[in-house]
Amino acid sequence: MPAERAGRSGWTERVGRTGRAGPAVKVVVADDEPLIRAGIRMILNSDPDIHVVAEAANGREAVDAARAHAADVVLLDIQMPVLDGLSALPELRRAAPAARVIVLTTFGERENVLRALEHGSAGFLLKDTAPAELIGAVRAAAAGDAYLSPAATRHVVEQLASGRETARAEEARGRIAALGEKEREVLAVLGEGLSNADAGRRLHMSEGTVKTYVSRILAKLQCENRVQAALLARDAGL
Repeated sequence: MPAERAGRSGWTERVGRTGRAGPAVKVVVADDEPLIRAGIRMILNSDPDIHVVAEAANGREAVDAARAHAADVVLLDIQMPVLDGLSALPELRRAAPAARVIVLTTFGERENVLRALEHGSAGFLLKDTAPAELIGAVRAAAAGDAYLSPAATRHVVEQLASGRETARAEEARGRIAALGEKEREVLAVLGEGLSNADAGRRLHMSEGTVKTYVSRILAKLQCENRVQAALLARDAGL
């Protein structure tokens, strides 16, 4: 185990395996489960450059501990009494602006990931994270880098992709609002990839009539070709 000694500026210094002393990364662990806190403390204190300076059982205690110990990193559970982790985030930014916050939770909902990032979290880890990844995340946060676990990254990507899909759908629905009822029917079959002849049979129109409708639709939607119109129909949910 690495030795510890008081540094000149009041922080704890730890002498690692190399024998070289330096300021340890001061960490506050906030979780309402004592066993979880004990496990995290044991993992982090196994690293010669990390020192858990305080534990907290709720968000309010986490804010107070981060301020009192001038924490470098706060590991913050989401589901806690008194003040939950997401609610504690903005208070932590005010009380200990230099502290980097890593949200640690068993819940991987993408809404929590995005809310945590929006409130200034430097990272997001699930509680089944491997010890080496936990240490790496604390080191990255202390160095000023953001850290997302692979699982959390997938949630963010999915949410962003979902947001883009929603934006495209809204834009597409706005564009097709200019079409009449029959034009929408023709656009819908274009979205299925039907030819003019097949579309005519489906809609009980002549091929020439369908062709006329298609030309009108392309002009109204400002589409260069049938493929663009078909994609627009798909985005609009026709």
